[in-house]
Amino acid sequence: MVVDHFHVVQLANKMLSQVRRRTTAELRGRRGRATDPEWRARRKLLRNREDLTDEQFATMWNPLLGEGRIGQTLLTSWIAKESLRNLLALARTGADRHQLGHARWKFLAWCADADIPEVRRLAATVDRWWDEIAAFINTGHSNAKSEGVNRVIKLTARNAFGFRNATNQRLRTRCVTTRRARGHLRTAQL
Repeated sequence: MVVDHFHVVQLANKMLSQVRRRTTAELRGRRGRATDPEWRARRKLLRNREDLTDEQFATMWNPLLGEGRIGQTLLTSWIAKESLRNLLALARTGADRHQLGHARWKFLAWCADADIPEVRRLAATVDRWWDEIAAFINTGHSNAKSEGVNRVIKLTARNAFGFRNATNQRLRTRCVTTRRARGHLRTAQL
């Protein structure tokens, strides 16, 4: 069994959003507003570091750094997310056990030092799923294809909601999910 890295990063992004909402509610006593630095930085916090230009990174980092406790909490959570991404980035690189162990230790140590319940919960989840995550990192295999097929099945079933004949619904699902395997439906290449 392997864990799809998309879902692990998605879990880290959800953690970051929960931290932002909770700290804003606790320290400001209300929901975030457009004038709040943490609200303005919310989209950048969810992006990968390598996808941010230096200017975008500075417009995210500097206002949060000057914001006090809210900013410190968010930046600590963001660093935990990026540390987890660095760990997952070792997939398909041929990293040895030492590199993998060091990256895992770095992530878990950062999360343990953070006094943020959501970050610690993320670390506990990653630790609990470690065998599946390590299988992904070591082999590079993912369950992304089966996740994609499952998504198509759910969408087809949702579109077919209300059909009285369950057999037709199953046939429709099979037809949609095996479309590539059926050669007679492929368009002619010129």
